Amino acid sequence: MTFLDRWILLANRLARPATWFAGSLLLAAALLVSIDVILRKLFVMSMGGSDELSGYAFAIGTAWAFAYTLLQRANVRVDALYVHLPSRARSVLDLLGLLSLGVFVGILTWQAWVVLETSLAFEARSTTPLQTPLWIPQSLWLIGLALFVFCWIPLFLRLLLALFAGDDDTVHRLGGARSLDEEAADETAHTAHIERSL
Repeated sequence: MTFLDRWILLANRLARPATWFAGSLLLAAALLVSIDVILRKLFVMSMGGSDELSGYAFAIGTAWAFAYTLLQRANVRVDALYVHLPSRARSVLDLLGLLSLGVFVGILTWQAWVVLETSLAFEARSTTPLQTPLWIPQSLWLIGLALFVFCWIPLFLRLLLALFAGDDDTVHRLGGARSLDEEAADETAHTAHIERSL
């Protein structure tokens, strides 16, 4: 196993609990908003701040789920033409797609750091009744983006090496669009797991 393969394995180990954290945040936000709506409807009162907190939860949760989505190849792709191309052309497109995604999220991560630095320098707070210190949600958001970059680097390098080595199978396995057979196999395994646990 190469250094990059071990790095990708570590990335997978970090990305899974990050996704659980992301899902928990979104679930907590949904619960908070639901309670606030019920209070408004039945008791004509509000907890206040549920919209602000749910916005933070959505941004943070989404960022923390990026890495897992990348490693599981679960992002949405338009592959109507892709599936009809030769294997080599698909490998090149997989690498270019991963490169453009990495550049975009890399710039986003850098700008998130700039925003956080500014908030820390000016001790910025939200302009809401909660007066949330903005460094708190911005730090958590930045951590999620940084985790994506940490997971993207070895994946991109591994695909690049595989492409130069002519190993299209590895490129497709690690960075290609998921096939219908792979989706079906995952659903079958998931169903079997649920049945075993019942």
